[in-house]
Amino acid sequence: MFIKDTDIIIEAHDLKKIYRNGQLRVDALSNINLAIKRGDMIAIMGPSGCGKTTLLNCLSGLDTIDEGDILIQGAHLGELSDQERTAFRARYMGFIFQDFNLLPVLSAVENVELPLLVSKVSARQARKRALEMLSRVGLADRARHRPAELSGGQRQRVTIARALINDPTIVWADEPTGNLDSETAAEIMDLLCQLNQENRQTFVIVTHALEVGQRAHQIITMRDGRILA
Repeated sequence: MFIKDTDIIIEAHDLKKIYRNGQLRVDALSNINLAIKRGDMIAIMGPSGCGKTTLLNCLSGLDTIDEGDILIQGAHLGELSDQERTAFRARYMGFIFQDFNLLPVLSAVENVELPLLVSKVSARQARKRALEMLSRVGLADRARHRPAELSGGQRQRVTIARALINDPTIVWADEPTGNLDSETAAEIMDLLCQLNQENRQTFVIVTHALEVGQRAHQIITMRDGRILA
């Protein structure tokens, strides 16, 4: 029985994820049910190894599931081919990772414009949009710098600009402040909250940091592959 609320953008029903290695079986996710509304900022919290990142990867279609259903904007991820799922992510999702995942040989603006170029946007339009996004995250004067020439906070801002370049409906963030000092982490969370409020984009953030979770609209607490609260 699926939720009919049209404001619900992410749904998971009886989700299970199992890892197998020979005779060893690990239930990474067990009976996960959740519904996230459009424009919410959700923090997924819990101890290391509890399934936070696995849940994010499954909900976003980066990983497969063994049982259950995932709906994003009403679309069943399980019914999409690998190619269709990749295109769906490119169109509707942005990703922010703890280790930035920036290409070291490219400048900040080249890293940011890359998703648009892959989506066949013209080079001129991609560059214009990338410069606008870097300006929005406060890095207009660092557009030509490579990642090695940027601080950790600046690299994360480049990552955020790249994640938002396609104007995604959903932004998935895995420990977005994990490699940052407390002051820079607070600045990054200020930026994410501002973007969430201005654009009504949905943010799903995996974090172990309580100060990050407290900035979210709701905290999902996990343990041993299950949602506790």
